[in-house]
Amino acid sequence: MTARQIGSFLLPPGIDIFERGWLSANNIFLYSDDDISLVDTGYCAHQQLTVDLVVNALKQSGSLDLNKVVNTHLHSDHCGGNAALAKQFDCEIWIPKAEAIAVQHWDEELLSFQQLGQECPRFTHQGLLVPDEEIRLGRYQWQILSAPGHDNHSIMLYQEQHQILISADALWEDGFGVIFPELWGEGGFEEVAQTLELIEKLPVALVIPGHGKPFTDVKKSLDIAKSRLDYLSSDADRNARHGAKVLLKYKLLEWRSREMKEVYQWMGVTPALENIREQLNMTIEDFQLWLPQALVKSKVAVIEGDSLINLD
Repeated sequence: MTARQIGSFLLPPGIDIFERGWLSANNIFLYSDDDISLVDTGYCAHQQLTVDLVVNALKQSGSLDLNKVVNTHLHSDHCGGNAALAKQFDCEIWIPKAEAIAVQHWDEELLSFQQLGQECPRFTHQGLLVPDEEIRLGRYQWQILSAPGHDNHSIMLYQEQHQILISADALWEDGFGVIFPELWGEGGFEEVAQTLELIEKLPVALVIPGHGKPFTDVKKSLDIAKSRLDYLSSDADRNARHGAKVLLKYKLLEWRSREMKEVYQWMGVTPALENIREQLNMTIEDFQLWLPQALVKSKVAVIEGDSLINLD
């Protein structure tokens, strides 16, 4: 594979990045003669594309098989392709240690999929990612770093030699992922601040985020993220409204178009949205009216007839 230039940064040998958009998280393909690993696997609606991307990357790298999948956290856009990859390649699945019991028993109360109104085919795990330990991915050793906030079990991966950070949803070029723990009564604002402080202390030349293109101006992105955190944490209802809009927009990315009665039905059975509705002290009818219209007002959706339609 040809080395990729990202700004002034030349991606070192043995690393390839599949930029996937917003429904599926980015995947990082790391390869060497004795290990082939993939970080994060996208959403289940895109699982065949994930398999195809890996098959193609294996051919280009001259490798034969995928050894392991590593999940930064267990939101469905990061692990929805796990089951398909395990079936195709019989590879190991590695998850954050704090998720071990939930995955072992496939506990719907502990896993986020049902809470967020999303789907993920069941998978099993063979390895655990323990913060402050290291893991070999492809040619390089990576440090496992705890990254609570967006998800309080999330981890990041840091390659010290090349100063590369796989940040998942802890840091994007223009912010970070929704602070979900705050939506069901757990701490999240302070945890995001701590994770951003950790990143700030690291010498980082390249960030590979969970969504969006890799970037090198880490200071600028940290400044944006800290400003965003101040904005959201100054008003818990503001964070709740933001979370509700992201959840519906994400589902609409999958649906593309849905009749309003089905949208309302999905809203009513999604626990995180019910928590938000109660926090905002809105009736069911007012909440059903407000949330789709909030996407329309943001120009990311339209209502035509009796259907809500996604706008990219």
